Amino acid sequence: MKALLVREHGPIETLTLAEAPDPVPKPGQVVVDVRAASINFPDLLVIRGTYQKLPVRPFSPGKDLAGIVAAVGEGVTTCKPGDRVCAQVEFGAYAEKCIVPQLNCHVMPPAMGYAEGAAMGLTYLTAHFALVERGMYRPGDIVLVTGAAGGVGLAAVQVAKALGATVVASVSSEEKAALAKRQGADHIVRTDAPELKEDFRKQVYSAVGTRGVDLIIDSVGGDVFDACLRAIAWRGRFVVVGFAAGRIPEIKAGYVLVKNISLIGLQFSDYRDREPEQVRAVQQELFRMYDAGKIKPHIMGTYPVAQFRTALTAVRDRQVMGKVVLTMGDAA
Repeated sequence: MKALLVREHGPIETLTLAEAPDPVPKPGQVVVDVRAASINFPDLLVIRGTYQKLPVRPFSPGKDLAGIVAAVGEGVTTCKPGDRVCAQVEFGAYAEKCIVPQLNCHVMPPAMGYAEGAAMGLTYLTAHFALVERGMYRPGDIVLVTGAAGGVGLAAVQVAKALGATVVASVSSEEKAALAKRQGADHIVRTDAPELKEDFRKQVYSAVGTRGVDLIIDSVGGDVFDACLRAIAWRGRFVVVGFAAGRIPEIKAGYVLVKNISLIGLQFSDYRDREPEQVRAVQQELFRMYDAGKIKPHIMGTYPVAQFRTALTAVRDRQVMGKVVLTMGDAA
């Protein structure tokens, strides 16, 4: 099979498209003929060697895939050869074939395409877990989503609206604002304000009132994190998903105390590995939302795997709104 391989960590230019051995399933494993694999920001960190979990080299990166079940190991009950599936893995999705634990392999709805299936993995599961499991969403909540035109952000906007929330989308440009609005955001606040620390809170208060927002889903960090803290309601919940801005923020514990804030972290892959049955239940709920027309991945572009450098560069340079997907096999 062909696969994108990391032989030495470094910039995306060090990736190579090369031949690799076909995988053979062990008991409880599934081999998927990959048709599509979505690109997530953590994939770039894995390639560079700066992510918290790094596989033994050489390896193929990629955490989300969709395709056709080619073979199953002994004891597999979640799918069978020929099934159209999407799956989440720690690495290995950027290849024509991928080994997946059976509990992480999900038969897709008939109407869902391969690119959609790949794009509905990490970002939508992260969004749902951030809102419900970690953020303890309650009916009537006002939810603020940062980076609302990115992969996790746009998924969080859609899932929050599907749950019935009032959604405030935080974005950095007019183009991103228009996209967030089209995807269901009720209000827009801008992070390209000249005095973000003061202006951001004024924008939030103007949109939803001086009580502030009940729940924040933040994948940006940096100055945006600092500004969001000033706009959170008393007893608000703040879920930290990532640090796309680059700076990992710090907070004085006294501020958490005086406003009775819950500051909550989410590392989704831990749920995938530790609580796969819970993840399966959430994935089925997301499929139901998709079938009901309440959520739908926004795929900015698809690229044949041979054009991987173009696709990865777009993600690296933050030119992507929604998702970018690599296609493989017949789909390429």
